[in-house]
Amino acid sequence: MAKPGKLQTFLEYSAAKSVLTGFGLLPAPAAMALGRSMGKLAYAIAGDLRRTGETNLRLAFPEKTDEERGLLLRECFDNLGRLLGFFSQFSSRSRDELKQLIEPEGLENLEAEKGVRGNRLILFTGHLGAWELTSFGLALFDHPFTFLVRRLDNPRVEQLVDRIRKRFGNETLDKLSAARSMLKILRSGKSPLGLLPDLNTLDDEAIFIDFFGVPAATTFVVAKLAVRTNTPLVPVFAPWSEEKGKYLLIVEPSIPPDCTGDEEADVRALTMKLTQRIENRIRQYPGQWLWIHKRWKTRPPGEPKIY
Repeated sequence: MAKPGKLQTFLEYSAAKSVLTGFGLLPAPAAMALGRSMGKLAYAIAGDLRRTGETNLRLAFPEKTDEERGLLLRECFDNLGRLLGFFSQFSSRSRDELKQLIEPEGLENLEAEKGVRGNRLILFTGHLGAWELTSFGLALFDHPFTFLVRRLDNPRVEQLVDRIRKRFGNETLDKLSAARSMLKILRSGKSPLGLLPDLNTLDDEAIFIDFFGVPAATTFVVAKLAVRTNTPLVPVFAPWSEEKGKYLLIVEPSIPPDCTGDEEADVRALTMKLTQRIENRIRQYPGQWLWIHKRWKTRPPGEPKIY
């Protein structure tokens, strides 16, 4: 994609900064409520995204009624808006204020792995709830790490977002040039490494793993890194709890790689396990995943297009 021109760059940056600054001046509950209102507006006008979501939800939940799937799709847009409101608080609130908005669960799982492995760990999450919190929140609780990101096309907006993500000691790594850097980070023990493996992946970086019972092109990079370096995977999720009125920051027990000597089989088995962990959490909070993403766009050879 072509980079935006100077005027477009400035206008996009000004809009992003104004929204984040304005939302950040509001109390967190008000910012998240306003964000949800924007999500509802987006639902009303984003016809293409709605159609993608409807297709995905039919694939994932064929047993549900149209009304039930429609409610989940509305919740998806609400979740994105709430995430915007919550993200706006990251730069404007103190560490203690931010901690009041989060309820951690299972931090002892991460601490136990660190006690054995130090920082030689791979953390992963999915686009569920406030996925930005999985990195930001762990740094907030004194567990910073390095995670892969897709740099935004607008460099000024990218700098704005990156500054917020790194506020409490995190580092970001451009996923387009990260292969050697990831291995170097893992082998040096500089910091844990974080990745998001739940989006559609191009053929040359993917293996097909069932996701909600439908083969999905899934990156094998996470599992290959784990197998080649004998590194456990630590799942981290940040769903919204309506009951508690907070985001949960959940660290699950780790998934150790089985290193049998058959790398291809080991990578597939580990990719299946991490995909299942992600699916399990989505099933627990089905309205909070990114259903508007074309997760099943890449198809096995000979299969028809889904979208």
